[in-house]
Amino acid sequence: MSLTGMGEFGQIFLFDDFCGPNCPVANAEAATTPGHFIGPFRIVGDTVETDSGIVVASKASGWATLTVNDENGKGIGLGTDVCFSPVLNGPLVFETRVETSALTARCIFAGFAGTVADDVAEPVTSATTTITKVVPCLGFILDSQLTAGTYWHMPYLLAADTTQTSTTVVSGQVAVAAEADVLRLEVFPDGSAKWYINGKLEQTVAAGLAATTTTLLGALVGGWGTTTTAADLSVDYIAVRGNRDWTR
Repeated sequence: MSLTGMGEFGQIFLFDDFCGPNCPVANAEAATTPGHFIGPFRIVGDTVETDSGIVVASKASGWATLTVNDENGKGIGLGTDVCFSPVLNGPLVFETRVETSALTARCIFAGFAGTVADDVAEPVTSATTTITKVVPCLGFILDSQLTAGTYWHMPYLLAADTTQTSTTVVSGQVAVAAEADVLRLEVFPDGSAKWYINGKLEQTVAAGLAATTTTLLGALVGGWGTTTTAADLSVDYIAVRGNRDWTR
């Protein structure tokens, strides 16, 4: 018996351009209701609150604005199930274009996480120069609680890791309020990874450091509040690409 079975549809590609999404902010819609999706991406987070949701942003190209409520650690995200394996589906590519109206009182994550729960929490938390793992993950964060809080950081925290020093994973690019950044993450079957911001390679991590080959990951982009101030995150598009596991 052969070890693999091949078919016509070998590549996995998820994409949404967000030309008209809507999860009303004022109606307290429960994102935990089965089938609560925008395109191929599941709405996760604290949408049971009346000040949280996803609305259309009146911008060229079509944008979705994730409105984050005024509670520390509560937020809104768009993600997939935990179904991507670096070794079986890699190389994996995650790309999104995001912007936020301000750089204060918020945490933004974009990348892959080992857990994407219905009421999703921040994959990492941050304070001054320490990034602390909540769930295994790798991606981009913009967190006002970091000392370099206006710079994009590129953490990679596996199951065996606990914390990471922010100065070792800080990018050279500062975020600007109301200006968009393109974030691209590539994860390879050997567990290595590359981070790009606005087309510039910002970080490369060697084999086995960014992701264990047995880990299943879900794609996620989201924003969370850090104080009693409401926050926001606007998303132009999300793209996730990988290869089908043909192992029998």
